[in-house]
Amino acid sequence: MSPEELRQAVHDNLRHLGLEVLEVVNLRSMLDVHGPAEGSLEAPLSALAELQQQGLIRHIGLSNVTARQVEDARRICDIACVQNHYNLVHRGDDALVQQLAIDGIAYVPFFPLGGFSPLQVDALSAVAAELGATPMQVALAWLLQRSPNMLLIPGTSSVEHLRQNLAAAELRLPGEVIDKLETVTANPASL
Repeated sequence: MSPEELRQAVHDNLRHLGLEVLEVVNLRSMLDVHGPAEGSLEAPLSALAELQQQGLIRHIGLSNVTARQVEDARRICDIACVQNHYNLVHRGDDALVQQLAIDGIAYVPFFPLGGFSPLQVDALSAVAAELGATPMQVALAWLLQRSPNMLLIPGTSSVEHLRQNLAAAELRLPGEVIDKLETVTANPASL
């Protein structure tokens, strides 16, 4: 999106929602639709920063970005959150999650179960059965225990699904379970 298209989109959202300010606007990098790719976000981010200075946006976040892009973005404006693909088996952002926690920036993972191989699903299911939980609950609990800056927004398809997701926040994974789960990425058959 061009800076002008972003400005128009923010004004359209404010009008459609009947709001005076948007609480958070995430700039999603589309340099590569398959995942984060290096490239400048300066022009669109500067447009959002101007809208923030005008009081139309309270917080700015980033999505589908690299650690370098986060670093560059922070020279333009404060960043409230980063939303990237991250879960038990997609761990490419481990260092970024850690750095954002140090910097007090929320990390919003998407696809908490996305991309698991059948062997990894079986391994996760076995751990979940030991704990009397669902695989999704274990995956969400792992994310919550992974870092204090983790902000989960799991999809929910029913009231029962909502209850299961909420129960994940109460699930405490013992150290030996976390150690088992850490092997899911490297060697799911070892569980």
